Amino acid sequence: MLSAVIFDLDGVLADSEPWWNEIDAKLLAEHGVIYRGEYHRNVLGVSYRLACEFYKKTFGLSASVEELMRRRGEIATEFFANHIGLFPSVKPVLKELREINLRLAVATSSVSASARPFLARHELTNFFDVVVTGEEVERGKPAPDIYLCTAKHLRIPADACFVVDDAPPGMAAGKAAKMRVAAIPDRRFVDPSKYEKAADYVLNSIKELPALIRKLVVAK
Repeated sequence: MLSAVIFDLDGVLADSEPWWNEIDAKLLAEHGVIYRGEYHRNVLGVSYRLACEFYKKTFGLSASVEELMRRRGEIATEFFANHIGLFPSVKPVLKELREINLRLAVATSSVSASARPFLARHELTNFFDVVVTGEEVERGKPAPDIYLCTAKHLRIPADACFVVDDAPPGMAAGKAAKMRVAAIPDRRFVDPSKYEKAADYVLNSIKELPALIRKLVVAK
């Protein structure tokens, strides 16, 4: 039985993906690197640790991964506070899903310092029963830990949870957690046809989610 929907934040609720190139450009500029987003797909949807390990190796940075993670979190927090907005239709979609009596949650690779204030500022916090952020699990996406942790906090079996994510690492994490997965590819950055094998459903936008969920609930 479908009992809960778990949302990724970046690229699903928050229109943040275009800003991550600027966040990482600012981070890398502090280490003498000129970055124009050429590795966006390499770090799309992965944990802070995996992203910073990638940058450290790719650019031969002397800073530790932990220092890069800390600073990336600080920069992201500022961007989430001052630049990043919601996708259209997010609030109506969440209201409609609540009317179906589903539990809702967020499972994001972003740090708490950026994710939770963002949800509060956009008056989304009360829609969600659980919010799990990247630093709360040892292994980030594509490992299933964050989705399994969220299901545990919801006290709902993993196979009764439905994941909504925009990036291959998140889809892989959801599938590894034995959850059904809907992908909402950001067509500005990726080819949606490449998502069809990785996800159970591929949506054009979050607006299509309530109709899909209603069908699944009725089917059960």
